[in-house]
Amino acid sequence: DPYSVNIWVVGMGNALYVHAGANRATWIENMDTDPNVRLQAGDTIYQLAATRVTSQDEFDRYSAPYEEKYGNPPRNLNVAEVYLYRLVPR
Repeated sequence: DPYSVNIWVVGMGNALYVHAGANRATWIENMDTDPNVRLQAGDTIYQLAATRVTSQDEFDRYSAPYEEKYGNPPRNLNVAEVYLYRLVPR
């Protein structure tokens, strides 16, 4: 069944990025099973597709805007050990 989670989001280019650190939460498992997600910002709901980021270069590009927005870098900087997803329009 669909459900909602509150998450931190970083925008880069035409994509949003969501980061769960090393926590393989239920919402991460659900995105791995079905990458079609919806994101609500204000009163608008966006239909998006989630793809796990596996490139260390892309993770490194994400880390600077994350730190700028939230005041700290991601705890774990090794992309192979974290769950970072790129969300783009479907």
